[in-house]
Amino acid sequence: MLLYIHGFNSSPQSDKGVVTAQYIAKHFPQLKIIQPQLPATPEAAMEMLIDLVEQALAQGESLRFIGSSLGGYFASYLVERYGGRAVLVNPAVKPFELFDEFLGPQYNPYTDQAYQILPEHKLEVAKYDTPAIQHPDRFLVLLQSGDEVLDYRQAVNKYQCCQMLIEAGGDHSFVGYQQQMEGICRFLFLDK
Repeated sequence: MLLYIHGFNSSPQSDKGVVTAQYIAKHFPQLKIIQPQLPATPEAAMEMLIDLVEQALAQGESLRFIGSSLGGYFASYLVERYGGRAVLVNPAVKPFELFDEFLGPQYNPYTDQAYQILPEHKLEVAKYDTPAIQHPDRFLVLLQSGDEVLDYRQAVNKYQCCQMLIEAGGDHSFVGYQQQMEGICRFLFLDK
């Protein structure tokens, strides 16, 4: 199973989500890819992800993840807890430190959903922190230094023991993501 985990206020319909789905369909049509639309609250999102992972494990499936931004944060927790391999794209490292600036009304343009970020959501997301990576061989981290949303240096520090690709420039969306798909699939052992 490949589980694609989108970021905050995003969707499987984002550019990266669509590119991923199309590439997998073309090159690995036999692979089960799951791209859920996550609930807006961290606790509900993680409950959904854990349920999907535990179902896959119960069916004897290998775990593979692509996580973007907040999805990278969630993927880190899942890999450290359940195993598997993950590619993290401009991952959030300490999203709970950013939640104060998002408190109040939010709008997801992909889902047309309006919702609220509450103070307790900061505590919910902090529960899934992985302060130190215990299994660095399970991660490939893709970073662009021009990320305007997250400080890429936080990810460099946290994932320094992992395989990493750092590109100068770019932005939070990871410019040229489609050119990374072959390497992403190679790392995730999708060719086996």
